[in-house]
Amino acid sequence: MRKLIYGMNVSLDGYIAGAGDDIDWSGPPSDELFQWWLEHDQASGLALYGRKLWEAMSSYWPTGDQQPGATPAQIEFARNWRDTPKVVFSSTVDKVDWNTRVVTGDAIAEITRLKAEDGGPMTIGGATLAGAAMRAGLVDEYAVVTHPVLVGGGTPFFTALDGWVSLNLLETRTLPGGVVLTRYETRR
Repeated sequence: MRKLIYGMNVSLDGYIAGAGDDIDWSGPPSDELFQWWLEHDQASGLALYGRKLWEAMSSYWPTGDQQPGATPAQIEFARNWRDTPKVVFSSTVDKVDWNTRVVTGDAIAEITRLKAEDGGPMTIGGATLAGAAMRAGLVDEYAVVTHPVLVGGGTPFFTALDGWVSLNLLETRTLPGGVVLTRYETRR
């Protein structure tokens, strides 16, 4: 069975995006944080995206390695992003490329099916999609990259749940700029 990992940059008050989908508060990542995200994505056998995150990622990373001043880690991230199999869950996205397919039907049924397959871990991104997977009890690990900023509202990292979810701490460390990386696994 595959592991499902939900991870994103988060404000200290728990938002992945501020009002109007603003993510400027997270700023450019430090080299250490960018390297961590690269390794996180390289360990993934399949990336699951909601529409908004897909649109953001696919607007830059297909040619991220060709951008002026791209660092070696950014070049590798772009190559890995293109090569990693991806699934976009959307009823409005109809054209994808870069080793991607679209699922327009029941996201939970498809994620459940994908988890039952053999293969490496899957990452999930996008608050709405990840929230549905959380409510269904499908998320096995959380990677919370907390930035020292309060945005006051927007799109929360965690969704409302029907009950408690107990977690075990896997890792915590402080990165440059006061960013704190914390990983938890779901207790089963």
